[in-house]
Amino acid sequence: MMRAAKTVAAAVAAVLLLAACAGPTVRTESTPVPSDVSADLQPFYEQVLTWSECEDGMQCATATAPLDWEDPSRDSIDLALIRQAATGGDPKGSVLVNPGGPGGSGYDFVAQSVDYAASDTLQRNFDIVGFDPRGVNRSSAVSCHDDPAELDAFLYDITPGVVGTDEWIAAAEAANTAFGAQCLEHTGELLGYVDTVSAARDLDLLRAVLGDEKLNYLGYSYGTLLGATYAELYPENTGRLVLDGALDPTSTSFDVSLTQAEGFESAMRAFLADCATVDECPFTGSIDDSMTMIRALLDRLDVSPIRNTDGRELGSNAMTSAIVLPLYSQDNWPYLQQLFASVMAGDASIAFTLADSYNGRNPDGSYIDNSLESRLAINCLDYASQGDVAVMREEAAELATAAPVLGKQLSYGDLGCLGWPVAASTERPVIAVQLESGHLVTYEGEGHTAYNKSNSCVDDTVDDYFIDGAVPSSDPLC
Repeated sequence: MMRAAKTVAAAVAAVLLLAACAGPTVRTESTPVPSDVSADLQPFYEQVLTWSECEDGMQCATATAPLDWEDPSRDSIDLALIRQAATGGDPKGSVLVNPGGPGGSGYDFVAQSVDYAASDTLQRNFDIVGFDPRGVNRSSAVSCHDDPAELDAFLYDITPGVVGTDEWIAAAEAANTAFGAQCLEHTGELLGYVDTVSAARDLDLLRAVLGDEKLNYLGYSYGTLLGATYAELYPENTGRLVLDGALDPTSTSFDVSLTQAEGFESAMRAFLADCATVDECPFTGSIDDSMTMIRALLDRLDVSPIRNTDGRELGSNAMTSAIVLPLYSQDNWPYLQQLFASVMAGDASIAFTLADSYNGRNPDGSYIDNSLESRLAINCLDYASQGDVAVMREEAAELATAAPVLGKQLSYGDLGCLGWPVAASTERPVIAVQLESGHLVTYEGEGHTAYNKSNSCVDDTVDDYFIDGAVPSSDPLC
């Protein structure tokens, strides 16, 4: 989700934090098991983590969680953890971090870019803990293919027919159903238990085994939904939560698509306004003229795709992925200039480089992780799909009206999960309180998230909250 004005919501509760130990191999004793934890869950809450050195001075461990929280005796799964000990040497406790997605690896987020994940101030005062949620990467993971070429076909093959026609809908549904069947074959019953509610319950388990009486949590984008779900399920265990780039917990899948389309459209217009001020801009004329050119380009690619040197054909879907990636940050707008200039000249190489980066595809055709597969699996459990084609077409028209350039590309999202082999979860909680004790911090500017992006107003507000529990008396409008 992307808007010109970003928000950071901080949910407030009292918190007691317990320091964790450090060293080459560390065993962390969990807090006493609460009396309301059932007997069949006590072995999970009582487990003791063994930490080992990893990733150039960090510490790694694996926790065990129940596959099915409603029947903990059935089976268990692994949850991968990584921790950077507080650089100040006297931690106030742990802050668990989720980078978003769904399907994003918190392990990699901390291991590879802890300075991007958390400020120096936060790192000095807290152990920063990354984790891969269930279904993701190093934890017990979703898998959907034997050969990366199968994932290539799912991502990049051009669906036959005109978008929205019966032919196109049938072909898209058939491809998605076949891919879902592969996911079930390779993943097994885990595929039905990677929903956000189960992941939020895992969070409470991680809180306990890390030794924290209450959860301190920093969630970006989808991570805000995970954090809000936790707060609804475990209000008494909720410590200091910061939700950055907040996703409305009550949103439907269409609401999410509409918000994304409007956000991307707004960012595109901002890019074009900036592009007009530089010599390398491939567009001339007004912003509206340029937006019309981009929509025409996307339509043309579906009729006459551009073949890349590796044989793949660039259609509108792959082009959209290439466009969206640089839109997340103003720093990447120069890539958009190169993208449009090259595609207009009949060259698909930069487009595929950007689309591959968005999809986590390496130059050799392998994939970095399973983020795309896990994102699909989580979303298909979190959001129930409706199969009424007439409704899909009405929603597609609404998207096209709200976002004339990119709305079409985000339409018919229900087709992605319509043939999914596992039914959507029925236990997603209604976030009734809507974080009623939260404090809103608004950031006026471009980008998907606000914290730790060189804005001292946002950074100081968040850090003061985590460290001292201080909240602004009113929205500081950073």
